[in-house]
Amino acid sequence: MLDYLVVYESETGNTKKIATEIFASLPGMSKDLINLHERTDSQSQNLFCRFLCSPRNLQPRDRQLPFRSVVQIRCSLWTCGAGNSLEYYKKIASSVRIWLEDDNRYLGSFICQGKMPLAVRQKYESLLNTPEDCDCQQIRRQLQNFDEAMIHPTRTDLENAALFATECIEKVKSM
Repeated sequence: MLDYLVVYESETGNTKKIATEIFASLPGMSKDLINLHERTDSQSQNLFCRFLCSPRNLQPRDRQLPFRSVVQIRCSLWTCGAGNSLEYYKKIASSVRIWLEDDNRYLGSFICQGKMPLAVRQKYESLLNTPEDCDCQQIRRQLQNFDEAMIHPTRTDLENAALFATECIEKVKSM
C-alpha cells in the first residue's frame, strides 16, 4: 500500500498542474499520481483527490475510488474558473464535503483560480447581445473574471497547493 495517492481529473490542464505540485511536495517515494481516467488499483492511507466543481453538480466524479478504506486523510483539490473569492470557495468546499463517508477524516480543501476554455468567454459575450432580460453588469464581471483567470494557476497558486499538502500531512502526524 502506498503512503500517498494523488488522484486528479483535468479538462483544461489546470488541475493537473495543481495535482503535480501536490505530488511533488509529498515526502518519500511511496506515492503515486494518477489521472482518474487512467486509474489503476493503487490504494493508499493518505488520499488527495479532485472533485468535480460545477454549480449544478457538486459531487465527486471519482466516487468509484475506495474511499471507505481511506481513514487517515481526505483532502479535496481543484481549480475553479467561475469565481475568485474566498466566500465562493468556502461555499463549494462545504457542498462537496457532504459526499465524504463518515469514516474518512476531512482535513480541508484547496481551491484556486484556473483558466477556462475560450467557449466560456464566447458564451458570456453572446449573452451581452440578448434582449432586455440581460444582467449586463454581471456578465461584464464574468468576462473580467475570465480574463483575470487566464494566468492561473500561477506560481503562487502552485506554492500554496504544496503548502496545503504539507499542512495536511502535519495534521495527520499530530492526530
